[in-house]
Amino acid sequence: MTAILRRSAPGAILGEGPLWSKRDQCVYWVDILSHNLHAYYLSGESKTWHFPEPIGWVIERAQGGFIAGLMSGFAEVTLEPLTIKHIATPYPHEPENRLNDAKADDLGRIWAGSMHKPITKVSGAFYRLNTDLSWQEVDGPYKIANGPTFSADHATVYHTDTGKNEIYVFDVIDGELANKTLWLTFPEDWGGPDGMTTDAQGGIWIAHWGPGRVTRFNPDATVDFSIDLPAKQITSLCFAGDTLDRVFVTSAAEGLPEDREGGTLFEIPAPLLRGHTGLAPQQFKG
Repeated sequence: MTAILRRSAPGAILGEGPLWSKRDQCVYWVDILSHNLHAYYLSGESKTWHFPEPIGWVIERAQGGFIAGLMSGFAEVTLEPLTIKHIATPYPHEPENRLNDAKADDLGRIWAGSMHKPITKVSGAFYRLNTDLSWQEVDGPYKIANGPTFSADHATVYHTDTGKNEIYVFDVIDGELANKTLWLTFPEDWGGPDGMTTDAQGGIWIAHWGPGRVTRFNPDATVDFSIDLPAKQITSLCFAGDTLDRVFVTSAAEGLPEDREGGTLFEIPAPLLRGHTGLAPQQFKG
């Protein structure tokens, strides 16, 4: 039987935001609450960079370096050496908010959600960072914005409010969101819908916070199959490798110290993916 692989030690408080970098031949992922960016290289090596504040994700920049989602907002980042240059805070009226989960689209823009850090207010939103470094709020409010993920043709985007257990689908028309529709509501025994990715065959893969699994859904929101993971709080996933036939999965130990596997970066080997392959992540073009 094919086994789930462990690609880091357990213990990340809130592992999130996995990103495949073909350029660097690694999977980047964050531990939000420890303020750490990690890299797992396909060579087997690992590296960590410590940030001065919570970090939710990084996305590669076409010109080099990264854009990062920090508690203080969007920032330009280089790693060697580590430099951070603030771009914008999209929620200056909500100092307890932070950015949480993002993807770039085929036009090179970043779509990112936010949430209230203590999760006592519904003050999150969905934003777009444009290539000229301006930004807009495109939807809201959200309790815990998660996802997002685009269809292969970038004509559709899926986005989640984990606080409501709801996943929405939008049309993307001339680069703008339209026709927001409730796509799926997770029943209570499914846990909370967290990070997502899309495969090249049109399936939507969603991490389950709570019951410890990822599920591939068909475009009509029906379940195709699920894969169980050793940790309970699964947060996100990405396809990786030069042929995008490997899946890396982040998890969290937050609030669940008895979960000995919580906070591990896992790999789902190709045989468990049933022939599905991923889409190459887009880069920020600003």
